[in-house]
Amino acid sequence: MTISLAFPSLSLFDSWSETIADFGDVHIDGAGLERGQRVDRDACAAFVKKAEFYADPTATLPDGHVACDYFWIADDGEIVGFIAFRRELNAWLRQHGGHIGYSVRPSRRRQGIARAALGLVLDRARAQGYDRVMLTCDDTNVGSYRTIESAGGALEDVIDEPGAETSGRRLRRYWIAL
Repeated sequence: MTISLAFPSLSLFDSWSETIADFGDVHIDGAGLERGQRVDRDACAAFVKKAEFYADPTATLPDGHVACDYFWIADDGEIVGFIAFRRELNAWLRQHGGHIGYSVRPSRRRQGIARAALGLVLDRARAQGYDRVMLTCDDTNVGSYRTIESAGGALEDVIDEPGAETSGRRLRRYWIAL
């Protein structure tokens, strides 16, 4: 297994679309996609443009959005997940999203992929001068919070997620010192 970060590219369409299909109809953290979004060549090309736009430090982003580096997690050239590094925290991200969001395709979980990809993004953040980053995960996502904790994550708190009054979902918020 050789984990690397790939910049979104139409040349990786087949692997990208297979990975998205593996998730089914759920939100995919770090993918930069809306739930239920179509997954065809045009959608991939549009996402590649979106990723380039959000990575451009001179871009004027829509209100409420922050600069973000989107990466596709690759294992020997096969896309196996997604990870995004948001370069700043707005009010919503400070409460619910954090700097980094990631997902590994269900068929490839429990292989150390998220840990390796998180380490690569933390190295980038450190090189860019960040002294700490925030990550969040569902309180019930044991794999994710163990990944965050193994990277040095210190639990700040556990809060109700938006809509928790009906769902009961809770969110763990961590800081990783770099």
